[in-house]
Amino acid sequence: MIMKDKLKQTLIEQRETILQKQIGIERTILKYIEKKAKLPHVVVLTGLRRSGKSTLLRQLIKKQYNDKDFYYVNFEDERLFNFKAEDFNIIYETLVELFGEKKTFFIDEIQNITNFESFVRRFYDMGFKFFITGSSAKLLSKEIGTKLTGRHVDIVVKPFSFEEFLIFRNFKLDKQALFMTNIRVEIKKYFAEFLISGGMPEYIQYNDTEILTRVYGDIVIKDIVVRYKVDNVKELKELYQYLITTISQRFSYNSLKKFIKINSANTIKKYIDYLEETYFVSQVSKFDYSLKRQIINDKKIYVVDNGFISMISTNLTKDNGWLLENLVFTKLKNSKEVFYFSGKSECDFVAVENKIVKEAVQVCWNLTQTNRERELNGLLEAMDKFKLKTGLILTDDQEEEIEINKKRIIVKPVWKWLLE
Repeated sequence: MIMKDKLKQTLIEQRETILQKQIGIERTILKYIEKKAKLPHVVVLTGLRRSGKSTLLRQLIKKQYNDKDFYYVNFEDERLFNFKAEDFNIIYETLVELFGEKKTFFIDEIQNITNFESFVRRFYDMGFKFFITGSSAKLLSKEIGTKLTGRHVDIVVKPFSFEEFLIFRNFKLDKQALFMTNIRVEIKKYFAEFLISGGMPEYIQYNDTEILTRVYGDIVIKDIVVRYKVDNVKELKELYQYLITTISQRFSYNSLKKFIKINSANTIKKYIDYLEETYFVSQVSKFDYSLKRQIINDKKIYVVDNGFISMISTNLTKDNGWLLENLVFTKLKNSKEVFYFSGKSECDFVAVENKIVKEAVQVCWNLTQTNRERELNGLLEAMDKFKLKTGLILTDDQEEEIEINKKRIIVKPVWKWLLE
């Protein structure tokens, strides 16, 4: 157990660090968090490492607690690595000694403490308010679910959206001015940057690829290898690199054995699940009304932020179409369940709400004479299947409307769609 004097020093330094942290731009999700903060529930912010969870805590500390009426603990600090949940009273007593009695805890990376949910539940029952962050979907949902069922609100924090990226770049977006040529030119310039660099806040601030390399390395080593005691680190990394290099391409766990030196499809599935639990990737299934067939059909994979694709992928050919498709997926997934559709032809995405397919979306860099028939056929087949009157084709910079057999197909640039 950490010595009391060392604990005091740690907690004082952590408080100073969070108070000195830049406020940053106000995230779109902040208003939603503030609304949920009025409930007595534990507010759980999950999401990818370095995607802005701590900055959101900083914004809440300032706006809701005037930088005064709160306790802050960061369990990513190596000085607290051997801390045990049953010793939490010592931290609480130390916080009271240092800062007086408060009723609100802000806790970063809480999943690093085994059985953390016990002390959260105990203090919650005593009337304390909690804002906690974590970078593992499975650990948080599993552990919080055991002790805090119905008493917590889960919110996923993601990298900057394109609109937030524009705000960060000090571009004042006037949606009424989108039709002005000079405004469109400037937005397209920023979109070209966003498509490649993505929206990880620190990376776009400092433009240093080491930031993304470090985030990815921490995910693989700290969140997966160490936590799940993975022995075959080399094979694990090769699998992840292959998947990121072939985003949007169909695969089965068995088919991956041809390319990766892992002989067990179950091990491959387990390794991919680990990566998905960190919010780094999402697996997408073929749409089927049968859950069993959804499970056994080929998958596709997409990455949470485009910046990582450019950094990790070993694909030597420049294919911005994949980046465009990945970006569309991340936007769709914010509000809907997303599948790909495959019949005689293929449609990139069908978006589902309340078990009903609401949208069919095709993505291509340019709609040309060469690919036009293929792209339209895949979209129209999905529209027929799900009785949709309108379909969407998203491109880099084309815009038109097509009517076929009384069905309306809207073609528009991804940048414009993202800002709607």
